[in-house]
Amino acid sequence: MRVHSILFAILLASATSPVAAKAHIDEPKASDSCTTKSATLDKNFPTGAYGACDTLGEKRFTLTIVPEDEGDINCSPWYAFRVTPARSTRITVKLDYEACGHRYWPKTSSDGVNWEYMPEKRVTIEGERGERTALISLKVSKDKPVFVAAQEILPPSVYDAWLDTLVGQPFATRSLLGKSAEGRDIELLRIAAPAKAQRETVVLVGRQHPPEVTGALTMFSFVETIMGDTDLARAYRARFETLVVPMLNPDGVVRGHWRHNTGGVDLNRDWGPFTQPETKLMKGLMDEVEADPGRTIRAMIDFHSTGRDVFYTIPDEFPTEPELFTKKWLELYQERMPGYEVERDARHVPGRPVSKAYAFDTYGVPGVTFELGDETDRKLLKRIGREAATAMMVTMLEAPIPGASDE
Repeated sequence: MRVHSILFAILLASATSPVAAKAHIDEPKASDSCTTKSATLDKNFPTGAYGACDTLGEKRFTLTIVPEDEGDINCSPWYAFRVTPARSTRITVKLDYEACGHRYWPKTSSDGVNWEYMPEKRVTIEGERGERTALISLKVSKDKPVFVAAQEILPPSVYDAWLDTLVGQPFATRSLLGKSAEGRDIELLRIAAPAKAQRETVVLVGRQHPPEVTGALTMFSFVETIMGDTDLARAYRARFETLVVPMLNPDGVVRGHWRHNTGGVDLNRDWGPFTQPETKLMKGLMDEVEADPGRTIRAMIDFHSTGRDVFYTIPDEFPTEPELFTKKWLELYQERMPGYEVERDARHVPGRPVSKAYAFDTYGVPGVTFELGDETDRKLLKRIGREAATAMMVTMLEAPIPGASDE
């Protein structure tokens, strides 16, 4: 998959020039960027984020990591910065958190394509949970910029490149669902066999929360499996349409937010109120399906990230249509994942304004929040996406067609 192939060029092209003036190397200085005789640190690229940069000495930097606003925010403290070395040397960067403490293990890339975890010996974590800081020791080479980020950088440009690889298929249609608050595109991918009157719809949504990259990586694999050249995928596409909104919060992603959109709202707490333009688009999309007598929503799957791999689902004692779909799906998925424990957390609070609850409360269908661990092995993420999609397609095809007995 070539979704990352142009990322480095995109990052550089979209970045503004770092501050040229050199900081006095003996005095701390806070700003959007830091420059010493050894290197410049900046955040002038999509997803770049920290609160302030301080220098103390030629090779020592401190980044203050702050949330995007003062609202009630989840502890998912994103950071991303670029180091442009003026000489070959080793620098230290301290990540000092205003709230929540260190969560994501730092990752580095020199080309925007390949990302590596920083070695343990080069990262020192200090403090208790919620107040932890991180000290990074980074070897740099003259005139060779390096990116350091909480997770792999996946801005809208990567999604654009990924969608380009998919729409050459006759069963894939890409369109504009609408615009974000700041006018960025929110894309819609429809997957369905051509010249078929599909009446059953599965809805997939991702990146409501900007830092949740492992959910995005799994979603890539999940969607590609649905689009695969297999008998199962062809049979699924002949009966079902899949509506994919891969990035619902592009503003938050580009700005390096921890959790919110630019309206200061957690989008996955706005399903019901629908106060934000992004969630209003999802409501409109789903209402349009349900208003069509030839279509009906069958499931909604929302891709996220957290500390571990887990499915948050509607409990089995709450009747859904298809009946017991989630139970059957995850049991089959477990069979396909020997040596891996599938964790399910089933609960439901009626009226809670999250996607899975809204899907069930409004349409009576299974709503699932598909959570992936922040540091789950990236090869495993691809397998998870592939096997979960395969089990989902099998389970959906085994479900009775709505209204078939009346025809």
